[in-house]
Amino acid sequence: MGSKEWRVVNPSGSKRVIVTKELPGERWLEILAEADCKVDICTSKDVLSIEEIKVAIGTRCEGAIGQVTEDWGEQLFAALKAAGGKAYSNYAVGFDNVNIDAACRHGIPVGNTPGVLTETTAQMAVTLTFACARRVGEAERFLRAGQYKGWLPTLFVGKLLWRKTLGVIGAGRIGAAYARMMVEGHKMNVIYYDLYPNKALEDYLGAYGEFLKSQGQQPATCQRAETVEDLLREADCVSVHTILDESTRHLINTERLALMKDNAILVNTSRGPVIDEAALVAHCKAHPNFRVGLDVFEDEPELKPGLVELENVVIVPHIASATIWTRQGMATLAASNVAGILMGYPAWNQPDITPFLEGNSPKAAPSILNAKELDISIFNSYK
Repeated sequence: MGSKEWRVVNPSGSKRVIVTKELPGERWLEILAEADCKVDICTSKDVLSIEEIKVAIGTRCEGAIGQVTEDWGEQLFAALKAAGGKAYSNYAVGFDNVNIDAACRHGIPVGNTPGVLTETTAQMAVTLTFACARRVGEAERFLRAGQYKGWLPTLFVGKLLWRKTLGVIGAGRIGAAYARMMVEGHKMNVIYYDLYPNKALEDYLGAYGEFLKSQGQQPATCQRAETVEDLLREADCVSVHTILDESTRHLINTERLALMKDNAILVNTSRGPVIDEAALVAHCKAHPNFRVGLDVFEDEPELKPGLVELENVVIVPHIASATIWTRQGMATLAASNVAGILMGYPAWNQPDITPFLEGNSPKAAPSILNAKELDISIFNSYK
């Protein structure tokens, strides 16, 4: 299967599934074995090219689990279909690397892994927020370099976010979880921008505000901004949680960065191209009190020139979902998507996917993005 090394699990399986990276845990392998699948797993840490994946698919392959670093488009779905492919799952909740239209043309159901990344990714956004506010990266580098000579009143003075204004761009599950964490922990006032109002978030934070009042404290507030520009002007800290599509590519650009406060914090745990990284580098150079926390990058794994030299930027290598529970849960959901389709199961129709993570899973594929387009039946718990 090409120059990369692969290992085989359950070699006697009658169906063949390729997995382009090692995944954590064992439950996902048990799920595929129970579906009578032989599983070929690439053990290389290198990102596989389209040609390498096509070679791995070969002439017989019923299913595949791929990564966000791979371009699953016309070429790969055509190759998978020609090899007898019936199912694909992204090992991610995001799927901007997948051409859903191409998958539909070839009749390939596409799965993803929602519901297990919410708190984990929100937690990383919180981590980056306070690493920026308290200048953790700068301080650690200073200490490791042997420059610390003793406590000083002015040494790495940071920013207190207590009761400040929090801006959230994209108030879906992760953005809303992040907002709740910041409000409950630090009593911040929330302004969010989303195409649709998040009434559940507004009601929750409204109720929390009433609780604070009952304790003799000032309530935290939550409001929806009419425009991204309105949010950027007002917020002390902005966290991006939007999807990536043509409407959000370079959503944060030179003009919008200029609207932000000189000492604001900008955090991105969504997708790299949402921010114009070259514009961000220029802005950070011109505004040394402006701070940025990035988990994702525009040309990942490459970084735009000058980014790594900036002291006012905290960077981590796309690890927002990297907790054991989450990554194992993602593997379980991805395997359940492929196994479920190969076994002729319907698509799950509920946002709560936790039943798939506990004991006997429902006889369904947990998250199929194009179930409607391919006329895949929907799970009925009353059957």
